[in-house]
Amino acid sequence: MTKAAELAALIGSGQAQGDKNLIINGAMQVAQRATSATASTGYNTVDRFSFSVVNMDNAAFTYVQSSVAPAGFSKSWRVDCTTAESALAANEYSTFYQPIEAQNLQKISNGSSAAKSLTLSFYVKSNKTGTWGLNLYKPDNTGRQITATYTINSADTWEYKTITFAGDTAGGGIVDDNGVGLYVYWVLAAGSDFTSSNSTSWSNYSNAGFLYGHNVNFFDSTANDWAVTGVQLEIGDVATPFEHEDIGTTLAKCQRYFKRSSGLADDDAWTNVLNIIELGYMRTTPTIATTVSTGANAVFTAFVGLGGAPVHGVYQSTANNALAQAYIDATAEL
Repeated sequence: MTKAAELAALIGSGQAQGDKNLIINGAMQVAQRATSATASTGYNTVDRFSFSVVNMDNAAFTYVQSSVAPAGFSKSWRVDCTTAESALAANEYSTFYQPIEAQNLQKISNGSSAAKSLTLSFYVKSNKTGTWGLNLYKPDNTGRQITATYTINSADTWEYKTITFAGDTAGGGIVDDNGVGLYVYWVLAAGSDFTSSNSTSWSNYSNAGFLYGHNVNFFDSTANDWAVTGVQLEIGDVATPFEHEDIGTTLAKCQRYFKRSSGLADDDAWTNVLNIIELGYMRTTPTIATTVSTGANAVFTAFVGLGGAPVHGVYQSTANNALAQAYIDATAEL
């Protein structure tokens, strides 16, 4: 196939350069909140990716934006088990995942006779070999899911994995809105409540088939670690080379869901100062939080003002005989 024909095919399939990867920050380069987190779950390190540990009261962990990565990448997301939970109860599980905004998924024609297949590709590294689970879950209309597995063959070695999921022609489709259209889950641990039913084809959601096929307990030893990068989800049956984009583009995509301001400042000569910060076109009206970094006596009150889109933030600061500085977090995560 000539380059021109290849480009035409990509455009026709919705995979043209700059558009093909449905995952945001798949190279793990942006981490606005922090580069490491301990004990807490959720969106705490690498942007757009979240980590869950459910009902596992004994397990402890640390996860980081790591500089250990395969050739062609500079960053990865890595989790380390720091306190083991060797025996999993039936209702325990852990996942690493990204939710994808529904408005970005209309081109996959989910729920129709024209539903397109999706191919997930990524690099993964762990000391634990074995069979690991994946899940795509569509929550809109009738909840639908499909599972698959991949195998880590060699310990402590970056391996490239590709999995193709058939298009789903049932379930009522994905609503064209700013909610979650699809979750992409990597499984780290799964109790029997979530692995007892086979759903390797698209089927209506059930807990029993959510994490089917996974047979590794990441939390069974403090020697365990798991890392991932180069994540790409694209239309079609073939994994194409990872779509590297400039860091400004990736950051802007991440800031639709979370944005940390540069520091606000107020000196002791002023009180009740208003600072207006432009937050841009976020997914929805964000939740605002302020953190005072210097000036223990300062009070910064943050609230969303002015309305409409783009979203603006108005921040009132009162200092008491000291230089005061703070930053604000605007969160509009899925």
